[in-house]
Formats: sequence, C-alpha cells, structure tokens
Amino acid sequence: QVQLVESGGGSVQAGGSVRLSCAASGRTFTFATMGWFRQAPGKEREFVAFIKWRGSSTYYTDSVKGRFTVTRDYGKNSVYLEMNNLKPEDTAVYYCAVDPGLGSSVHPADYDYWGQGTQVTVSS
Repeated sequence: QVQLVESGGGSVQAGGSVRLSCAASGRTFTFATMGWFRQAPGKEREFVAFIKWRGSSTYYTDSVKGRFTVTRDYGKNSVYLEMNNLKPEDTAVYYCAVDPGLGSSVHPADYDYWGQGTQVTVSS
C-alpha cells in the first residue's frame, strides 16, 4: 500500500516562502512521475508541477514558473515544493501525487496515489 504524507503548509504573507514536503512509503517508484496539485475553495484541483523520479526533469504550470521549484531526494523517498514570492492566489490545499507509469501528465485523473493535502494560506 502506497502512502504519501505532505507537511510544511501554513500561513504566510504575500511575498513570503513556504517549503512543502511529501514523504512516500510502501513502494519503490522506478519510473514514476511525482506531481504537486492544489485546490482552492470552490475550484477544481489544478496541476502545479511535476518531477520525474528518474532523471529529475521538471515541468511547471505557467503561473508558478520562476517562483516554485520541485525537487526530490532518493535517500528519503521524498519530494519537495519550494514556493517563493507567494501571492494570495496561491492559497489552496496542496497535494502530492504519484503517477507510477511513464507519463508526464498534468491531469489529476492520471495520478494513482494521493496524499491527504496540506493547507497554504497567503495573506495580502
């Protein structure tokens, strides 16, 4: 059974930074894509970024490019999302997810495993 546990959310003022962590357990993902998504109240879950477990190639949605950075740590079986220059519109519950296949998807439906989410609130 795969488990993903996010941590690191909280409240921050606009322009501030937050680092989210996602620890994976229960399975080794050789070719997985590790994704970060977010969901604001009343909105659909949206793609934020992903990183390939092997090779570490990354991809970001346009609204976070240059502000967010996704990384991974093999030894800790973890993925991180460093968020800088945060804006009020970044306020959401952030989720990490795993697509265990070879895809490079930005669609939530393509990800099989999800964490419980962590709240990030950015005040102006």
